[in-house]
Amino acid sequence: MTENPALASESLDALSYEEAREQLVAVVGRLEAGGASLEESLALWERGEALAKRCEDWLEGARKRLATAREANTDSGAGQ
Repeated sequence: MTENPALASESLDALSYEEAREQLVAVVGRLEAGGASLEESLALWERGEALAKRCEDWLEGARKRLATAREANTDSGAGQ
């Protein structure tokens, strides 16, 4: 049996937003398909929760960067 990429042991910190999202979609698909053992379902669920958090962290970081850029743009335009 080949290793499920959604259960790969790679560090979540190393995943880009797109990679984490793709893996999360794969996990959800596997859970929705059914047929997994209870143990595998729990592992998939835990991986999915961790991937969802990784995506949220990426999005929060993007929001903060946008807010900082907007503030900088507002500050630099205020003196004109």
